[in-house]
Amino acid sequence: MTLAVLASCALTGIDAPPVRVEVHLAPGLPSFTMVGLADTEVRESRERVRAALLSSGYEFPAGRVTVNLAPADLPKESGRFDLPIAIGVLLASGQIAMPALARRKSGNGMPPLARWVLAGELSLSGALVPVAGALAIALSVSRRQPGAELMLPAASARLAARVPGLNIYGAATLQDVVAQLEEKADLKVAATPDDAPVPAPLCLSDVRGQYSARRALEVAAGGGHNLLMLGPPGSGKSMLAQRLPGLLPPLRDDEALEAAAIASLRTGPPPPFGQRPFRAPHHSISAPALVGGGTRPRPGEITFAHLGVLFLDELPEFGRHVLETLREPLETGRVSIARTLHRTDYPARFQLVAAMNPCRCGWYGSNLRACRCTPDQVAAYRARLSGPLLDRIDLQVEVPAPADDWADLPPGEPSEAVRRRVQAALDIQYRRQGCTNAALAPGQVETHCRPDRAASTLWKQAMKQFAWSARTAHRVLKVARTLADLAGSTAIESAHMAEAVQFRRPLQELQG
Repeated sequence: MTLAVLASCALTGIDAPPVRVEVHLAPGLPSFTMVGLADTEVRESRERVRAALLSSGYEFPAGRVTVNLAPADLPKESGRFDLPIAIGVLLASGQIAMPALARRKSGNGMPPLARWVLAGELSLSGALVPVAGALAIALSVSRRQPGAELMLPAASARLAARVPGLNIYGAATLQDVVAQLEEKADLKVAATPDDAPVPAPLCLSDVRGQYSARRALEVAAGGGHNLLMLGPPGSGKSMLAQRLPGLLPPLRDDEALEAAAIASLRTGPPPPFGQRPFRAPHHSISAPALVGGGTRPRPGEITFAHLGVLFLDELPEFGRHVLETLREPLETGRVSIARTLHRTDYPARFQLVAAMNPCRCGWYGSNLRACRCTPDQVAAYRARLSGPLLDRIDLQVEVPAPADDWADLPPGEPSEAVRRRVQAALDIQYRRQGCTNAALAPGQVETHCRPDRAASTLWKQAMKQFAWSARTAHRVLKVARTLADLAGSTAIESAHMAEAVQFRRPLQELQG
C-alpha cells in the first residue's frame, strides 16, 4: 500500500475541526515533505516520527514520503499529528498487517479506519506525550461523529473520558496503538477519572460589616450582573470578590464539561471538575493575554473565566487599551480574533468584578488618613476608565474603610443562606425568560422588566437627571428586575427601582 488516509483533528478555539492525514510513499530519493498549512511544531514531526518508528522496532521507509494535512486552508499546530502520521507511514509502507484491519467492520458501516480518530505527540523513544485540548477534541468528535473511536495518549484519554458517546482509548506507546489496530491487543476504554473534591468556597460570613457591599454581591450573583467596588486600601474589596463564586449555583453537567474543555487548552494540572473558574490577572497583563490573540490565536483570561468570575483588582492601573478590549465581550459573551487567513471565536460569558481606589493614593474621602492628591490628580485617575466601559458595569458600590469596632461585629450571614436566595431568584428568571436578567436582549427588557407606575416615574426622573444612555437605562431596569426577583415580587416596585438607581449613582460621579 502506498497511500494511507487517517483522521485527526485541528484545534480552533474550543472546536476541533476534522483533519484528514494522507501519507503517500513513492520511489525516489529519500525525502519527507509535509503540506497543508502546517506550523513549525507540525513540520518538526518528521524528526520525531522517524526516531519514534526506529526506537519502536519499525523501519522508516526509503523513498519519497509526502504527508498532506487536509483541508489545506486550515492552520495546523502542535504535535498532536505525530501519531496519525506515524501510523500512516506504517500503513503506506506495509508494516501493519492490513488483513486484520480489513476483517474488522464497524457497526455504522464506516470503512475500517474511518471510525478511528487519532491524536498524540510522540517522543523520540516512541512513547506518547499528552496533548493540550484533549477534552475539547473529544467534545467536538462526539458531536460530529457519534460512535467514533478516539485514540489518545493515556493521560489525555483519562481527561477526555468524561465525554459520553465515544470509545476513548489511551495508549502509552506507539506499539500499543499498532497492536490495537492490528487486533493483537485489546486496550481498555478509558474510564472516567475519579473527581477530586471541589474545595469549599470562601464564606461570606468572614466579612464583618460592609452591609451595602454584601448586598451588592448578592444582587450581582442573583442576576449575573457586573460589579465595581470603590474604596480605600484594606476595606475588603478583594475579600468580597473572592467570595462571589460561593454565592453562585453549582455548574450544570454540560457547563462543567464546557469549563473543563476550556481549562484543558492550557498547560498545568486541571482544576477540580465542576469548580467555577475564578481568574484574577495582574494589572500588567497585555490585551492579547486578557482577551486572547497572538500570531497563533490563543484563549485569554476572559475565556478561562467563562461561566465563572473575572476579578480585576486596581482597575485604573490596567492599560486603557487593555480595558477597552473588554467592551465587546461584556456585551456578546464571546470574543472573535480575526487574522488574515482565519478567524477564531472563543466563549467569554463571565461575571466581571472590579475594584479600585477612589484616587491614586487611595485615601480620597477617608477619615482615616489625609488624601495627598490634588483635585486634578483625582480626576485624572478616575478618567482612566472610559464612559463606554462604565456603561457596561451594572452595579457599583462604595466600600468604606472598616469601622473602628469592626473586630467586635458579629460574623456576617453565611454564603449558604445567600446562595439559597440567589438560586431562587435565578430559578424564577430561567422559568420566565430562559436566561439571567443580565443576559436579557433589549426586546426582552421591554417584555420582562416593566416597572409599575411609581417605579416608572422614578426611573424616568433618574434617567433625565443623570443623562443616562439607553444602555444604562436598560441596565438599571435589569438590576431592578433582579431586586424584585430576590424579593419574590412579580412587579418592579418603586423600592426596587430606588435601590437600583442607588447602585448606579457612584458610576455617574466617576463619569462626571
